Amino acid sequence: MTASPLTTASTPANAVDLTGLARLITFYLPQFHPVPENDAWWGKGFTEWTNVARARPVFPGHYQPHIPADLGFYDLRLPEARLAQANLARHYGLEGFCYWHYWFEGRRLLERPFNEVRASGQPDFPFCLAWANESWSRRWLGEARDVMLAQTYSPADDLNHIRWLMLAFTDPRYIRFNGRPVFLVYRPKDLPDPQRTTDTWRAECVRQGLPEPFLLATNAHCSDTDCRRLGFDATLGFKPELGVLPRFMDDGLRLGKLRRNLKLGVLSARLKLYSYAAAQRAMMAIRRPHPLLPCVLVGWDNTPRRGRNAIVVTNSDPAVFETILRDTIQTVQAQPPQERVVFVNAWNEWAEGNHLEPDQRFGHRFLEAVWRANHSPGAEATPAEDGQRPGL
Repeated sequence: MTASPLTTASTPANAVDLTGLARLITFYLPQFHPVPENDAWWGKGFTEWTNVARARPVFPGHYQPHIPADLGFYDLRLPEARLAQANLARHYGLEGFCYWHYWFEGRRLLERPFNEVRASGQPDFPFCLAWANESWSRRWLGEARDVMLAQTYSPADDLNHIRWLMLAFTDPRYIRFNGRPVFLVYRPKDLPDPQRTTDTWRAECVRQGLPEPFLLATNAHCSDTDCRRLGFDATLGFKPELGVLPRFMDDGLRLGKLRRNLKLGVLSARLKLYSYAAAQRAMMAIRRPHPLLPCVLVGWDNTPRRGRNAIVVTNSDPAVFETILRDTIQTVQAQPPQERVVFVNAWNEWAEGNHLEPDQRFGHRFLEAVWRANHSPGAEATPAEDGQRPGL
C-alpha cells in the first residue's frame, strides 16, 4: 500500500466524524466585495462579479455569462451571504472552505470576509488557508507582466507571517490533519529559501506551544516537484493542469486549433476550446513518482477575464465530474479516516467558470454530484432536506 502523504510519526491520529467517504475541502475565493486596491486598478466598485456579468459568448452555443442561482450576486461583506454559503456546502457534505489568503509582507488584500468569519465565530463551518503567493497583475494567469502589486519575501516576514497565521490556527474551526493545522502555499518554488521558511514556521509554532503546522504545497507551477524536498509535508496535485491542453497559452491562429475546434462544432482557428470530458480525463491521467494529495476540478472557462483569449473547457457535465470525483475518493479509501482528504477546485471561482455554487444552467447538479460521489451506493441519491432549504 502506498503511504499517505499525510502520515506522520510524531502525531497520533484523531478520530474524524466523516459524513461521507472522504474529507472534501473546497477552495474559496474572497474577491466578491469592493476594496480600495481594486477600485484603483479596475474601477470604482469592482468585484469578481464585474467580470462575470460582462462576459459574452465567443462562439455559438457558448455558455456565458454564468449567472448565479440560489445565492445571487452576493456581497461577502454580508454575514448572511457567508452563512448561506456555509449552509449550502455543509448540506452537500463538504467538510470546509480553503480560503485564498493574500499576504504581501504584512499587507493583506481581500481580507475582510475571513477577518469577520474569524472574529465573529460565524459561520460555524471548518476552514483553512491557502497563501496565493504570486504578484497581482493585469493578466489574470499569474504571469509577471503588468504587475500591480509585487509579491516579495524576507526572513523577518516569515516570522511575522506565521505569527499572524497562528491567530487562525488556534480557531477551533481550523481544519487539521492528524491534529496539525493545515496551511497551503500556492507557489512554493517562488520562496527564496523554502526550507528556511518552513523551518521558521514550524519552530515558531512549537515555541508558542502549538502543534507544527501541516505545510502543503501545490504543484500548480512546479508540476513534477516533490515538495517534500523543499521542506513541505506534502504536495497537492492541484487542478487544473492546463499544461495537458494543446497550445493552451497560444493566442494565435493555428491549423491544429481549427481541427480540434471543428470537432467541437466551432469554426475557429484562434479560440482555445477543449472538451470537458477529454480535458478532465487528461488531467486525471497524469501520474507522478511521489505521493500527492488529490484535487478535482469542477470546470474551466476564464472568458470573463480574458475574452477571446480565454481557455474554454466546453460542455461541462456534472455526470463526468461525479465519476472523476468518485474515482478520486476511492484512491484514498485505504487510508485512515483523518487522511482521506480530497480537495475540490473550486467553490466560487465564477470568473473561471469553476464553481460548485449553483448557477442558472445546472442548479444544484454539481453539488448533488458531490454528495453522490462521496457516499456509498446504498445511500440516498441526494441529501435529505432538514426543513430549511440551504441558501439565502
